[in-house]
Amino acid sequence: MRLKLETRPEPSATMRYASPLVALVLTGLVGTALFIILGRSPLQAFEALFITPVSSLAGLGELALKASPLMLIAMGLTVGFRASVWNIGAEGQLVAGAIVGGGLAVHFHGVQSGWLLPAMMFGGALGGAAWAAVPALLRTRFNANEILTSLMLTYVAQLALSYLVYGPWRDPNGFNLPQTRMFDSSALFSILIDETRMNTSLFVALAAVALGWIFMSKSLLGYQMRVAGMSSAAASYAGINARKTVWVGMLAGGVAAGLAGVGEVAGPIGQLLPVVSPGYGFAAIIVAFVGRLHPVGIVLASLLMALLYLGGEAAQLNLNMPAAITGLFQGILLFILLGTDVLVSYRIRIEFRRPRTGAAKQGVFA
Repeated sequence: MRLKLETRPEPSATMRYASPLVALVLTGLVGTALFIILGRSPLQAFEALFITPVSSLAGLGELALKASPLMLIAMGLTVGFRASVWNIGAEGQLVAGAIVGGGLAVHFHGVQSGWLLPAMMFGGALGGAAWAAVPALLRTRFNANEILTSLMLTYVAQLALSYLVYGPWRDPNGFNLPQTRMFDSSALFSILIDETRMNTSLFVALAAVALGWIFMSKSLLGYQMRVAGMSSAAASYAGINARKTVWVGMLAGGVAAGLAGVGEVAGPIGQLLPVVSPGYGFAAIIVAFVGRLHPVGIVLASLLMALLYLGGEAAQLNLNMPAAITGLFQGILLFILLGTDVLVSYRIRIEFRRPRTGAAKQGVFA
């Protein structure tokens, strides 16, 4: 018996939406084996990962708080991914947005104005877009790979943030710690529900999802982006400007990531620190693909990824699990999803061979 991949006559719509569910099940099985190897009860581990974090109102608020930047960034990245524009530097664009937006809060410290927070959001969006414009320019002008350039710029943004909080923006009354002043109330998002940290940045994320859906499904430019992603030859024949798709895809991701950066520093953090994100820019890539680059799927996938963040923290506290457990589950999920996605365009054929005659009997598995 041997397994053979066979090209489907056309991609399977069923497997396109079933593969994320299959990947979740397989990730759960791999996680079970991992917990057994580590000497932990799988039931207790899964309870700590998926039940304990959302068993209270505060936990549900934390779930929405962490899902907001994930769905916001993933929706922005989806615009580019649909056109095969691979922006992998959303983490750096988030940091750039946090620097610009947070810089306004630091500069106007003590000023009580209703315009400060909108200005921070606008500045953060511009900061993220400017950081994304660099790989877009390098791609369209010099044909540089946007995957590498956007990723490398992430480390430049992180180093720039470290310089600022260790140097000119450091709080003079902060006991020499690498942090800025705490932002004024006028520079912070309002809390939505008492006894939680969930704030109004959630509405920004939901609005971005709605606008992303309208853009991709209802606008001419969104249609051109989809065509460019399906076939560059067809896009060229139809007169679609390839450079425009690169710029739109990169800038959409940069604006979304920059807004997410402002959402963090003007939300749960309330100041600039050397690290303003636990890796939302990278995790949002997984969210986009688990959500099948669809707005509804992105919302659901962002809630799952947020739950993994909370569950990882709970597993560290309750089961003494290593801090890397969150990243490990994220990596396993993405790896298995990429594997199951093969079944969208291929199916598995099982060939049975008789020992004497050598005649083959075939059957299709999926």
